[in-house]
Amino acid sequence: MNAHLPAHIHARIDAVLDAVDAELRTRYPGAGERVQPVHTAYVAADRVTAATPADWGATALDLLDRHAEFLAGLDATGSTPAVRRRLTEQPIQDLRIDFEDGYGFRADDEEDAAAIAAGKVLAGWAGQPGAPSSFGIRTKGLAANERRRALRTLDLVLDAAGGVPDGFVFTIPKIRAAQQVAAIVDLCSGLESGYGLPDRTLRFELQIESPQAIIAPDGTAPIARMIQLADGRCSALHFGTYDYTAACGIAATDQALDHPAADHAKAVMQVAAAQTGVWICDGSTQIVPDADPEAAIANHHRLVARALRRGYYQGWDMHPGHLITRWLATYDFFRTATEVAVPRLQAYLERRSGGVVDEPATAEALATTVLHGLRCGATELDTSAPELTVEVLEALAARRTPPS
Repeated sequence: MNAHLPAHIHARIDAVLDAVDAELRTRYPGAGERVQPVHTAYVAADRVTAATPADWGATALDLLDRHAEFLAGLDATGSTPAVRRRLTEQPIQDLRIDFEDGYGFRADDEEDAAAIAAGKVLAGWAGQPGAPSSFGIRTKGLAANERRRALRTLDLVLDAAGGVPDGFVFTIPKIRAAQQVAAIVDLCSGLESGYGLPDRTLRFELQIESPQAIIAPDGTAPIARMIQLADGRCSALHFGTYDYTAACGIAATDQALDHPAADHAKAVMQVAAAQTGVWICDGSTQIVPDADPEAAIANHHRLVARALRRGYYQGWDMHPGHLITRWLATYDFFRTATEVAVPRLQAYLERRSGGVVDEPATAEALATTVLHGLRCGATELDTSAPELTVEVLEALAARRTPPS
């Protein structure tokens, strides 16, 4: 057959599309190898101590014991013993010491002292058994009336910690414009230079809690631009439930994680961050198991399960009691999902339908789900499916040819 496409046109097409391919690979590198925590606990700077993770675990265990019968009704997969082990061994995976809304505005000398104390606590947690695997602080925001305090607190925390402890990340609240992210990158570079640290040692999270972060004044959706401007330093996008819904005019009685306004914002965050390696973290609920524990337990379990079904695999926890339902709902979700995923992956590898004809994209999603379950401790490798090794699952999740 004679080719009718001129060679110079073919070369021009290759040049254009090769450049597009290279740009897409840079901007959308995929999920990466970092392991996403299931939650982030927020504790005000004036209440945190080195013992906070253990104290939260003990309080959660006491609540679990007092409401064991009620919790048994929520436990769909017999996961309560695993939750108990988690609360005993490492109740909190990820923790932020909060210098923003949970702490408020204080005299400078008071916040200075709290920042120094926080730095010492964080340094003590690094690599310690039972301590959070990742941790950091939430600073105040970047508005003119808060900016100086935010920068000073971060600097004091790092100085007291002796640099950047392994697992450290800081969260910037109330992001409203993409240009703010460029300033945060400059902040990181400046601190790295000042402390003699390697480039890109510091990483940060953006807290999305303003309507202007979802739709900019020119009608664009600025989060994708924020991720680009972060230059690889942005670890996650965290949703701020109450600031966001309040700014949208939602009445206080209706402000909640499952309000349609919140769902819209998180969906925009999810699409903007897809395949970039930036995680999405759901927000918090202010309903805690104090006055009516069982109602609060049921509510939080429902919200966590709902978030997981929507692909938000991390969320805020604001009370020790939230740890119980966070881990229970997470274990239930991934255990149930893995029971479905394993036979379908086996069928995919064996090229038989098993009643469902799965495509590579579905195999990717199934493998990713199983890996999530393994990494959060909900599941173990299925001995009845020895072909599904971690290496095979990772290859399927990355759409590579699995090792034989």
